Amino acid sequence: MASSPTTMMKMKLNDSSPPSSTAAARLLPLLRRHHIHFPSSVGPFHNPSSPRTIITRSAFSSSSVITAAMTSETSVKVIDGKKVAKDIRDEITAEISRMKDLIGVVPGLAVILVGERKDSATYVRNKKKACEAVGIKSYEVCLPENSTEEEVLKYISGFNDDPIVHGILVQLPLPSHMNEQKILNAVCIEKDVDGFHPLNIGRLAMRGREPLFVPCTPKGCIELLHRYNVEIKGKRAVVVGRSNIVGMPAALLLQREDATVSIVHSRTKNPEEITRQADIIISAVGQPNMVRGSWVKPGAVIIDVGINPVEDTTNPRGYRLVGDVCYEEASKIASAITPVPGGVGPMTIAMLLSNTLLSAKRIHNFK
Repeated sequence: MASSPTTMMKMKLNDSSPPSSTAAARLLPLLRRHHIHFPSSVGPFHNPSSPRTIITRSAFSSSSVITAAMTSETSVKVIDGKKVAKDIRDEITAEISRMKDLIGVVPGLAVILVGERKDSATYVRNKKKACEAVGIKSYEVCLPENSTEEEVLKYISGFNDDPIVHGILVQLPLPSHMNEQKILNAVCIEKDVDGFHPLNIGRLAMRGREPLFVPCTPKGCIELLHRYNVEIKGKRAVVVGRSNIVGMPAALLLQREDATVSIVHSRTKNPEEITRQADIIISAVGQPNMVRGSWVKPGAVIIDVGINPVEDTTNPRGYRLVGDVCYEEASKIASAITPVPGGVGPMTIAMLLSNTLLSAKRIHNFK
């Protein structure tokens, strides 16, 4: 009959000598399955006074006994993106007010929307409301689906030359007949508040170079880590996804923070083996609940960028939103995690406002 976990945790490995590596190798997987960890693997949010299952080594001296303090599991720290985004908006509002009082300048953001996609129209409407709330002047151009590239480029050129516009945003995706790269490249780098211009991305990738702007969603992910005092330097970080909008710039930002970075993508074999080594996981693949609890290292910090609708007959809308990470499983293992919704989403618009203010301050040399 197999020994119970409690019995095995208290067993004497050897009467007079330290435990062999073979015995330890047999024991550790069992401990991990029951979420029992050595103090060195406790995440950055662990409070020593909080209840947690901890293994202590009795110095592996003459008795060499492993004992377990069996207590209830600690609760995960929820990284509140809504609260952080509100704090940032309040800071931006105060700085815009100061700028207006001292030099009479109000930051301006121009948004170009092509087509009638409802989700894109909603995003633009939300950005306009956010601008108004902090004191940024918004300028909006809505073009029909069958507009030509030349029409879009004409508006971009006008905003490039307009001194009251400090940021230009082309809402993506564009209609299929348009060359997205050509249009995004037409935005002058000094007003590229989305951070997608190849010169901005190139500077982000190079040591010793500074981009004028960082893409908003990855910037929001790193800001959440900073505001929750998550140590990045020297940590292992894994980014799930390699898109130009989130995954790739997020990996570059983590590297700039001196993390050791790996990227998991659709061609990665055994991705869970890589993510299980991560102290920090940023997931941005658009696959609901792809990252399971078994993919997560105990005590890891998880930033979930995914916003995926899944069918839910109990919801009046017929669906609910979930992330790329299975929250129910991962929250039992991680030390901190962003919820979906209410995590990264609010940070994206907050970072857009931040970039627009930064552009206005730079253009007018306002300190």
